[in-house]
Amino acid sequence: MSERSHEQLQQAAYDHLLLHFSRNGAFGPGGRELPVIERGEGPYVFDTRGRRYLDALSSLFCCQLGYSYGPEFAAVASHQLQQLAFNTNWGTAHPPGIELAERLADLAPPGIEHVFFTSGGSEAVEAAWKLVRQYHLARGDGQRTRAIARRNAYHGVTLGALSFTGVPGYKEPFGRPAIDVVHVANTNRFRRDISDEQLTRELLEEIEQTLIAEGPETFALLIAEPVQNAGGCLVPPEGYWAGLREICDRYGILLMADEVITGCGRLGTWFGVTRFGATPDLISIAKGLTSAYAPMGAVLVGDRVAEALYEENRTLLHGITFGGHPLAAAIALKNIEIFEREGVLENVLVNESYVRSRMGELASLPIVGDVRGTGFFWALELVPDGAEGRFDAEQREELLRRYLPGKLLEAGIIARGDDRGDTVLQVAPPLISDTQIIDEMVTRLADVLDGVTRHMGIGAPALT
Repeated sequence: MSERSHEQLQQAAYDHLLLHFSRNGAFGPGGRELPVIERGEGPYVFDTRGRRYLDALSSLFCCQLGYSYGPEFAAVASHQLQQLAFNTNWGTAHPPGIELAERLADLAPPGIEHVFFTSGGSEAVEAAWKLVRQYHLARGDGQRTRAIARRNAYHGVTLGALSFTGVPGYKEPFGRPAIDVVHVANTNRFRRDISDEQLTRELLEEIEQTLIAEGPETFALLIAEPVQNAGGCLVPPEGYWAGLREICDRYGILLMADEVITGCGRLGTWFGVTRFGATPDLISIAKGLTSAYAPMGAVLVGDRVAEALYEENRTLLHGITFGGHPLAAAIALKNIEIFEREGVLENVLVNESYVRSRMGELASLPIVGDVRGTGFFWALELVPDGAEGRFDAEQREELLRRYLPGKLLEAGIIARGDDRGDTVLQVAPPLISDTQIIDEMVTRLADVLDGVTRHMGIGAPALT
């Protein structure tokens, strides 16, 4: 615990710490109190005032195991730091990195046998693009310089990864994207009275027509999340991923599953794409790879993509100083061991239907228009009319940035309000959560949403 008081930490944060994806001026003197989290236990975290919160977001989809395995990871870290504090993967290697690459290849879909380590998700997406380009160059297809991604999808914010991100507001301040990317429709079916079969057909037809119009020989990569995060847990319709695989094969394009969020157990499998009937050429992971006990990411690479890198006199033209750090690799290996020992994936699959049922109960609230998700990854789409309407910009400002954050904390729960697509509230509890924790999460969400409903004047006079 910090020796500094709560008030001292608030002031120091305001004076010196730039918060990520935050309105920094909203906190500090004359503004809101900044939640300063200082310890965790199981699925709960505690702030510097001693208040307890159910972390129903797994600290941004990262803390798969919650917060009770620190002693095990500390022992692994201590041993590794005494054995070998650091070594790069630049022409050398170390045992934890080799063993982790081997374990991940064992867990991956057949044919994906190679691993390039990074420090996080955005780096993994950028590394994947450079691997894709080297693959096409080795094949004499240097004209393949473009990619396809989906609207509202988030793939990172470093300038290369930002090119794939389909959220215009994140991109426009920073000029022309580094990579030429065409964005197509995502798989959101809310407000569409349509069967899975028809939705799949329409989405795949749009992709193919886009390729034909733009020149399929110019495209190197199609990147998509198995379940899209931005926009609110957009689950693909049946046949969609198999269709992506077929289109990519037909036009010589590589297929990438961005699993920075959906990988490492979030959907009850090591790689979420395996639930949807297709094997991609590349998979990016991060976040849950170490259950956030250390920063790490990776790109898993299929044999045919990696093959060119083993040719004589060919150099992989990418490297990251801390990618595959031995400490992070050792922690990731321990994470996999705990997953297997504790039956973490099995816990998600066993409780998935219970989460679906309990989250579905929230659909009875007039502010909830849609409930969607799978595994331990869920979203509620919020509406102003109990049907299919949309909040306008000022309403979203009031709901998501003025009212909701404080009310969630007052209710002792951490969840995420978001409007990178339509207005949603997302939850992704730690993968060790049981039915009791799920019940607590849904009860707290219901209390918050009841207050939001009244505050926004939905079905009752607005609170003032």
